[in-house]
Amino acid sequence: MKGMSIIVQKICQIVAPVIFLFGIYIVIHGHLTPGGGFAGGVIMAGAFIFQIISYGSDLPKLQKKEFSLEILESSGILGFLIIACLGLLFSTVGIFFANFLPTGKIGELVSAGYIPLANIVVAAEVSAAISLIFLAMIVFKEEISDDR
Repeated sequence: MKGMSIIVQKICQIVAPVIFLFGIYIVIHGHLTPGGGFAGGVIMAGAFIFQIISYGSDLPKLQKKEFSLEILESSGILGFLIIACLGLLFSTVGIFFANFLPTGKIGELVSAGYIPLANIVVAAEVSAAISLIFLAMIVFKEEISDDR
């Protein structure tokens, strides 16, 4: 897949970091406002996909990114499981996913116990998974066009 014009690439250099930062904002404030790990992860993946579309796909470079995204996805799933087990081990009730961190004042950023941590690992997993799906579609399309 060829890249787009220089104008689109320069706009992407400006807009993609802003989109990524907005995704981080959605993840961090997910327990206070609508959003959270899934929505923020999809937004962050959108910034990554926007860069691939504007700059084009160089297959060897994308395969390196695919490997690092697989590691990020696996670590996100592992982190979610660890947070769940920490609730089992360190809470007073001993329940899977029980809150083991102190809660603050309602409406503050640090007020939801372990939920912000869960939002962060879910965002990492979702962002990596959506990006991997997009990369797999690009690689599959390029393999089919090479066969013809």
